[in-house]
Amino acid sequence: MRLDNKVAIITGAGSGMGEAAAGLFAKEGAKVVATDINLAAVEAVAAKIREAGGEAIAVAHNVADKNEWDNVIAKTVEAYGKLDILVNNAGISVSKDFMEQTEEDFMKGFAINTNSVMFGMQSVIPQMESNGGGSIVNISSIAGLIGMSGAGVYTASKGAVRAITKAAAVDYGKKNIRVNSIHPGYIVTPMSQEYMESEQFRPYFLSQIALPELGNAMEVANAMLFLASDDASHITGIELPVDGGVTAK
Repeated sequence: MRLDNKVAIITGAGSGMGEAAAGLFAKEGAKVVATDINLAAVEAVAAKIREAGGEAIAVAHNVADKNEWDNVIAKTVEAYGKLDILVNNAGISVSKDFMEQTEEDFMKGFAINTNSVMFGMQSVIPQMESNGGGSIVNISSIAGLIGMSGAGVYTASKGAVRAITKAAAVDYGKKNIRVNSIHPGYIVTPMSQEYMESEQFRPYFLSQIALPELGNAMEVANAMLFLASDDASHITGIELPVDGGVTAK
């Protein structure tokens, strides 16, 4: 198993890509600390993992609150004694036209999409240093690589994730801590399915990609697994699009 005896924190694990990653990591041998602001949802995810024979705990978690990160780390160490992997997956979008996006939108978007990533890295790096290394996977977006219509707050906050990922990779590589970012494209999740697969919008999304079908949460989770695992032991500071070829155009 690719994550045997590893301990992984996955944020935003109550649904979508985070839920897929939590299940996959547990299947590959990891002890999973699944966090989400929706405690009921993430408890259900952890229970499903345990029913399948894996190990997991659920923690309520507002990722934009630095103090709550301290609680997550404490519960992780209490339950499993160490920490090897962090997947900063939690995030939000702002569905407004560019000119309608407000200061409050920027503050909320950066708090959840960017500040949380910095808080997470600051919280786990001391644990990883004491453990001899680790892997951090930050979930950005293709919006952090290319311009996207109307997505000012989202693009800015996800671009910042790309940049701080590289900074941390350079700062902590000699400590054997790898830091990489994943940039999902048009991914069908339970939250986006009704919109992305509607008769009105599906043809547009398909026109943007090079492959025949839109992506799904497990395809992103597989990329998370690769970067989290020792298979990527000489990879740090990269940006990995999982986008069906959007950024190849």
